[in-house]
Amino acid sequence: MNGDEAQQPLRCLVTGATGYIGGRLVPELLAAGHRVRCLARSPEKLRDHRWAGDAEVVRGDVTDAESVAEAMRDVDVAYYLVHALGTGTGFEETDRRAARIFGEVARAAGVRRIIYLGGLTPSGVPERDLSPHLRSRAEVGRILLDSGVPTTVLRAAVIIGSGSVSFEMLRYLTERLPVMITPSWVRTRIQPIAVRDVLRLLVGSARMPREVNRAFDIGGPDVVTYRDMMVGYAAAAGLPRRVIVPVPVLTPGLSSLWVGLVTPVPASLARPLAESLRHEVVCHEHDLARYVPDPPGHPIGYDQAVRLALQRVRDARVTTRWSSASVPGAPSDPLPTDPDWAGGSLYTDHRELPVDAPREVLWRVIEGIGGDNGWYSFPLAWALRGWLDRLVGGVGLRRGRRDAERLRVGDSLDFWRVEEIQPGRLLRLRAEMRLPGLAWLEMYAAADDDGRTRYRQRALFHPHGLLGHAYWWSISPFHAVVFGGMARNIAQAAARAAPPTRVRERAPSR
Repeated sequence: MNGDEAQQPLRCLVTGATGYIGGRLVPELLAAGHRVRCLARSPEKLRDHRWAGDAEVVRGDVTDAESVAEAMRDVDVAYYLVHALGTGTGFEETDRRAARIFGEVARAAGVRRIIYLGGLTPSGVPERDLSPHLRSRAEVGRILLDSGVPTTVLRAAVIIGSGSVSFEMLRYLTERLPVMITPSWVRTRIQPIAVRDVLRLLVGSARMPREVNRAFDIGGPDVVTYRDMMVGYAAAAGLPRRVIVPVPVLTPGLSSLWVGLVTPVPASLARPLAESLRHEVVCHEHDLARYVPDPPGHPIGYDQAVRLALQRVRDARVTTRWSSASVPGAPSDPLPTDPDWAGGSLYTDHRELPVDAPREVLWRVIEGIGGDNGWYSFPLAWALRGWLDRLVGGVGLRRGRRDAERLRVGDSLDFWRVEEIQPGRLLRLRAEMRLPGLAWLEMYAAADDDGRTRYRQRALFHPHGLLGHAYWWSISPFHAVVFGGMARNIAQAAARAAPPTRVRERAPSR
C-alpha cells in the first residue's frame, strides 16, 4: 500500500464472528478505525455483543457462494476464521469446498487480501502423516494462497487466552488432577502464543503490501512441553506442584476420552487436539515482524499469558469462549414456535407459580441459572445426566457459564445454549446434550392481570422416531421432581432475594 492508502480505513469482512477468535477480532478492527461486516449463519447470536451496533451483520455460510458474494461486496480485506473442527467424517471435503468458494468469490469481487488463521505444522513431517485436522488446515491455506488474491496465512500452535479451548483443557486438567497419568504427548515441544498477540497480528496483517502472498509461523517467545505448561499453570494459579507421569499406552482415542471426562471439552473436540499434539510444533521463522513489527512487551511469554487469562476468568471478563461456536452435532432445527412445527409431535411440561418478589428480582434469578448457581432442583439428577452425556461423547455440565450474571444469545450454558433472551421476560435454552430428539427449556418472568409476579416454565421435546417417544415417557415420572422442584425453588429464591417490604407506621390517633 502507498502512504495515502495506509491511512484510509479498510472495509473488512470477518467470517467466524460467532466463534472464539472472530468474536474478539471484530472489536479490535473497529478500534483500529476499520469498517467491519460479519458473515454469520445465525446473525442473532451476535445481537447482544457490545460491538453489535458498530458492525454490519449479514446472514450466510461460507459453503454458499451466493451469500459469500453478497458479503464480499465492496470489501478490501476478508478474514477466513472458520474450521470444521470436531464435526466428524467428511469435514475435510467441507473445508476444501468452503475454501475454494471463498477464494474464487474474493478474486471475482476484487478483494485486496485474504487473511487466514490456520495451524502450525511440524517441520519434516509428510502431510499424509499429520492429524486429519492439521492436514485439512494446511490444505485450506494452500487453496487460499493459490486463489489469485494476495493471502496471508498465520499458522499458530496452542493459543493461550481466557476461554480458548486449549486454555480450558489445560486449566481443568491441572486444577482437577494433582496426580496425572498422562499420554506421552505431554513431552512434545510446543510454542504457544497469547491470544492478544494473535489478534494484534491479525489486525496488523490487513495492511500488508500487495505483493506478499505467503504463510507465516506465529508463536510466543517460549518453547515448552505440555508438561511444562501444566507445571507453569499450577504455579500461576497458586496450586501445589503437580505430579505428572507420562505413559505410552494412551492412544489419541483414549486420550480424548480421558480429556472429555476431566475437562469441559467434549471428546469430539479433544481428539483432534490430542492428535495434533503428537508432533512438535515450533516456529521456524519470525518473518512476519518485517510487516507487523513487535511493539514493546510483545510477544507475550507463556507465564504472562496464563496470568492474564486467569485474571480475566477471576474478573468474569471472558468475552468469548471456545464453546461460543456451535457444538458439533448440535441441532439447528426451527424453534418450537415456528410454523414448520405444525403437525409434528411436541411434548411439553408446563409449570406456573406466583412469586412473592418483583419481576426484576425473579429475572435476576432466571438469568443467573446454571454454572456454579446450579439448576435449582435435585442436583444429583442433573449431575448424573451430565455424566451420562459425557460418557456418550456429549458436552455434559462442565461448560458452565461465560459470565456469572449476564447471558447473551449464543452463550453456552452447561449442556444448553441460549437461543433467545428477552431481558426481564424470557430465557429460552436449547439442549445440546445427546438426545433422541430436540429439547428446549423456557423460563418467563411474567405478571398476572393484577400486576403480581408469576414464574412460568416450559420444557419442550420434539422426539425423533420411536426411541424419542420412549425416552420422553420413560423420564416423565421424574418431571414432578426435576421440573416441578425447579419451578418451586426458583420462585423461593426470588422471594428470598426480594427487598423486605416496609410497613409504614400509623401515627396514634388523638
